[in-house]
Formats: sequence, structure tokens, C-alpha cells
Amino acid sequence: MTHKSGYINIIGNPNAGKSTLMNALVGEKISIITSKAQTTRHRILGIVNGDDFQMVFSDTPGIIDKPAYKMHEIMNKFIDTAMLDADVMLFVVDVKEKASYETVLPKLLRTEAPVFVLLNKIDLSTQAEVEALISFWQEQLPTAKVIPISAAEGFNVKYVFDSILELLPECPAYFPKDELTDKSMRFFVTEIIREKILLNYKQEIPYSVEVAVESYEEGKDLVRIRAIIFTARESQKAIVIGKQGAAIKKTGTMARIDIEEFIGKKVYLEMAVKVNKDWRDDENVLKRFGYEA
Repeated sequence: MTHKSGYINIIGNPNAGKSTLMNALVGEKISIITSKAQTTRHRILGIVNGDDFQMVFSDTPGIIDKPAYKMHEIMNKFIDTAMLDADVMLFVVDVKEKASYETVLPKLLRTEAPVFVLLNKIDLSTQAEVEALISFWQEQLPTAKVIPISAAEGFNVKYVFDSILELLPECPAYFPKDELTDKSMRFFVTEIIREKILLNYKQEIPYSVEVAVESYEEGKDLVRIRAIIFTARESQKAIVIGKQGAAIKKTGTMARIDIEEFIGKKVYLEMAVKVNKDWRDDENVLKRFGYEA
């Protein structure tokens, strides 16, 4: 029996629905999803195994045309790496987005991997708008396969999955067949906490903080976790904590419930807030947070 394996790398502008698509294709919540742009900061792998195939999906940060911090430059490098090692490229386009593609188009034209242009959120668009976009992208990328989808509604997701599988090369599995992702449990704890921060705080707060797991102690019936939320300014620290600690308590409760569901055990979650004003431009700090392209 022949075996197929390959990397399927997902790129697109911020808030195009890459993480929603990734989770739909993998069948698990691997990437955090919110309505805010720039939710994903790392390259995250989600692995789907069958008897005769292994599909390694890769979610990447949204393309940032004008990086403001060293962190943004590294996030863009994750995308460049994804362009190089892909067996199949998925370029996700929000049908309602008004965006420039001058950065990514030349890269997509140069790649030797098959390219799918996935016109996402078609449930929010008219048939005429979708048909116009199909024509536009067929002109821009003549060799690409253009598919209208709704990742949130599951429309055409199976068709995309099956179409990818047809194109994968014959190859042994890259990862053990019981693995779901390349990331550690600590990583997913930080992502769950960061998702709750994105949901609970407004303006610049979600983009100015990072989360690190200081300790993760797994007992028979209880997992004890201590996490640190790093902010860029003292004023942000006060907002994250909230009046009499109400804001951080709400965030912690929401995160604990999701972490318990994710790991299947009771969790004691302790959170603290610290200030590190230059963390987004400090290469050593960024490396500690896992920002290594």
C-alpha cells in the first residue's frame, strides 16, 4: 500500500479565516480564533492521519505589510518559511477584504507547490461578487485552483481536503501517527489564555501582551499551572488586572474552563502580570516566547 504525506501551508491576510479553516480541516481546535485581526502569532502545525496518508497543516500569522516591531518581522518570516517547505499552498482570501496583494502575489507566482486560492466567508457575499473574485484570481494566478468556501459553515471544506489529498506526494509519515500537533501542552495553555485576553480586552491591550507558562505540574487528578501575562506598560498591567482583580479573574476563569476541556483534567490556574516594556523588540525575550523563524 502506498503512503502519501505532505505539508499544506495556509497563508493570507489578517482575519481572513485561516485559523477557522485550519481547525475545520484538522477537526480539532488547534489555532485560536477571535474576530480580531493578527490573532495567530506563531506557525502552528495540525496533523491529520489516515491509514495511507498524513496531512501536516500549517497555520501562519496574517501577512503584515509594514512591520512595526521585531515580533512582526519574525511573524512574516514564519510565512516565508511556509512558502518554501509547502507541498500544497492554501491562500485564504476574505471575500469582503479590501487589501493589497503586492507582497504575496509574486511569492505565490514563484512557488513550485500547487496553489489553492480559497475565497472564504462566501456566506457573507453575493453570487455575483464571488463570481467576480473567481475571475480576478484566475487572472492573477492562472495555475491556481480557485475554490469558494465558508470555513465557519463547513462549506466546501471536505472538497478542499479531498483535493489536497489527491496532490500529496508518495512519502512516509513525517510524525508519529498518534500526534495531533508539533506544539507542547504549555504552548496551548498560553494560546488559550491569550485567546481570552483577545476576547476580554479592547484597543491595544491584546496586541501589547504575551503569555508565558512559568510552571506546569501534572498530578494524578489535578494540573497546577502558573502563567505570567507580560504587558508593555504599567498602565496596561493595571487594565489587565482590573478593579480589585475582577478583569484578570474573569480571564482566568474562562481560560481554566477551556484548558480543562483541552487536557481532560481539573486545573488550578494561577496568573500574574508583569511589565516588560520592550518585549516586542527584544530578540532574546522573543526567543524565550518562541519567536524563532
